[in-house]
Amino acid sequence: MRILMTISYDGSKFHGFQRQKNARNVQSEIELALTNILDEDINIKGAGRTDAFVHAYNQVIHFDTKKDIKHLKKKLNQSLKDIKVKKIKKVSNDFHARHSVKNKIYLYKIDLSGKKDERYFLRYTKNLDIKEMKRAAKVFLGTHDFHNFVGGKRNNYTTTIEKISIYKKGSILYLKFKGLAFYRYMVRNLVGALLEVGKEKIDKEVLEEMLTYPKREKRLPTSKANGLYLLKINY
Repeated sequence: MRILMTISYDGSKFHGFQRQKNARNVQSEIELALTNILDEDINIKGAGRTDAFVHAYNQVIHFDTKKDIKHLKKKLNQSLKDIKVKKIKKVSNDFHARHSVKNKIYLYKIDLSGKKDERYFLRYTKNLDIKEMKRAAKVFLGTHDFHNFVGGKRNNYTTTIEKISIYKKGSILYLKFKGLAFYRYMVRNLVGALLEVGKEKIDKEVLEEMLTYPKREKRLPTSKANGLYLLKINY
């Protein structure tokens, strides 16, 4: 049977979600815990790979097992460290944590006071033109070739961003992105670009040009991973 599991984790404690040698990662720790508890080899599939030091409120994985999953959530939460299992349920065998995704929501947190823990916020204490950042964010809405905002090489850089919200609560500035798919470093590059607008170093026309002419390679700063959270995945 196929099992869906929703988890959260403190990204500051891991070198990313994906299984890798010689570095602590989320996938390996969950697989080891499941293998030990269920007494069978378990391989998990995630909805997406979060980079090193990126956090997750609601990451989704799936795995297959023949064993009874009663009390599995409790046993996992007793075994795992810096990872919390929030939900476990049976799903149909055609469900896939990555391929069945309708959209994802990411949240980026910026501490404008300079007092918050740097493991969980980007600190920035100078002035930002937030109104102009909101105007510029509209440039990214819709379907575009995001080549200039993606790290590494891919066969396809096209995806759709459905909504971007920028709002402030107290001393924290939040940037929320909802879209079909987000590629490597993409959210961090979008945040970096919008911060350049907020700092009045570029205007939104620069962003429009980077989208219109993706083969004219142009790079803007990539924001740090520590302020990024995988907020929600919709199916």
